[in-house]
Amino acid sequence: MATADPYLHRASSDLPYFSADAEAYLAPARLRDLKKSRPLRVLSEEDFASWQTHGYVVVKQAIAPGAARRMLDFAWDFQGMDPGRPETWYDERQYRSELDQELHIYGFVEAYHHQLLWDSRQTQRVYNAFVDVWDCEELWVTLDRLNLNPPNVKTRDRALIEFRERGFDIELHWDVDTTLGIPPQRVQGIIALNDTTPEHGGFQCCPELFRTFDQWAALQPADRDPIRPAIDRNEHPVVQPALEAGDLLIFNGHLAHGVAANLARDGVRAVQYLSMMPALDSHMELRHSRVASWRHVTTPTWNATLLGDAMRPECERYGPATLSELGEKLLGLKAWKAESADATSEEAACSVSV
Repeated sequence: MATADPYLHRASSDLPYFSADAEAYLAPARLRDLKKSRPLRVLSEEDFASWQTHGYVVVKQAIAPGAARRMLDFAWDFQGMDPGRPETWYDERQYRSELDQELHIYGFVEAYHHQLLWDSRQTQRVYNAFVDVWDCEELWVTLDRLNLNPPNVKTRDRALIEFRERGFDIELHWDVDTTLGIPPQRVQGIIALNDTTPEHGGFQCCPELFRTFDQWAALQPADRDPIRPAIDRNEHPVVQPALEAGDLLIFNGHLAHGVAANLARDGVRAVQYLSMMPALDSHMELRHSRVASWRHVTTPTWNATLLGDAMRPECERYGPATLSELGEKLLGLKAWKAESADATSEEAACSVSV
């Protein structure tokens, strides 16, 4: 596969994955068409077939339910919210930007490096599930956050967000530009921190559109929205997979998905955002940034929507998490293929320069 773009880095895997940012990847085949070369570790043959057909798969108890509930307790505490006092869920605040207000309404929790988050990232079952979908062992974990979404009323009412005709829509969107001739490959994931119920909202998606995407896209106008699908929900039903605390849901970036509003009288929807991508060990600037973010407990820079907590950044609350050997590789602190001279020198540079 040609890689004329000088900003693309080849992944450490023996499979030809290329990326500039460890977020979207060019590959010789779409993940939905991937032919496995490694035996499945976590997914069954039926799971993998469903993943490729419908665009998502649920891994039951990827982490222990108790670990998920401890993370939920942390999310409440980090935001100074009391689960037994709903009046604490809707504080009035000064927003740094329009984006800051939207993230608050949607329930994002701006913590990225607490030990509990890293414990789930380093869980073998979680890692093995992503190995299955990428057919790749050399992975990096995304440095992402939590979500705790109370009922969408008062200061968290979605009506406070300006409606936009095109582009991102929290209700249903794609994570990649679906009009590109060579579609980038991207994988996302969430771990449920509590049991989901339809009235509490949460992850929803359109598997029928994923299944029939090529036929559907061929009939769409040339100027269709590349991010927001215009569909008849009778023909392409939107479903909300049931999740229990500790379950991991992995979904393809080409699956139209979103987060349904919390319409319950009380109770919250809570998840950890967690995904893994083919590692770019040779991308030293990105490796240094990731390691520095972990070491100094600072807001990661890979995504412009990661703002950090406005009231008390996490670096003022706790130190860096302890990493396992797997965690060090998933972060980029250690290269996956350290047997090469280049990888060894890069690892040394990454360790001492941050």
